[in-house]
Amino acid sequence: MAYRADDVFSFSAFDPSRVTESLRDFAEKGASQSREAFSKIKVAAEEATKTVEATVQSAQAGTVEIGLKAIDAVRTNADLSLSHMEALLGVKSVAELIELQTGFFRKQAEITVEQAKAMQEATRKLAEDVTKPGKEAVEKFASSFKAV
Repeated sequence: MAYRADDVFSFSAFDPSRVTESLRDFAEKGASQSREAFSKIKVAAEEATKTVEATVQSAQAGTVEIGLKAIDAVRTNADLSLSHMEALLGVKSVAELIELQTGFFRKQAEITVEQAKAMQEATRKLAEDVTKPGKEAVEKFASSFKAV
């Protein structure tokens, strides 16, 4: 019985150097892919850290701004109330009392509306500033997949 060189099961067709070369190529490709994956993970982790830091800084700055607005509102309301009490001490008639109270309530309502608008705007800005780094990171991440 004659063996053919192209017979797959033939012992003479088995070349150990080719197997070693194939295993080496496989190992090198695996190592290269692992290094590439690790590099991508490292970059993603660094970017995520930067995003978290930017988010925390924005939140701190916005919280301070909202706190200052709240303090200013309390101060304004206290000043207005004290001024009103001083004015009440000088009232000489019921008509003057009613006029003074009406003016106080009107002014208090106007100031409250202005303060609410300012707080709402500061809160909206804070929300935008806090979510901006995350949105940018997600958009960058999504665009990297589109490019691939």
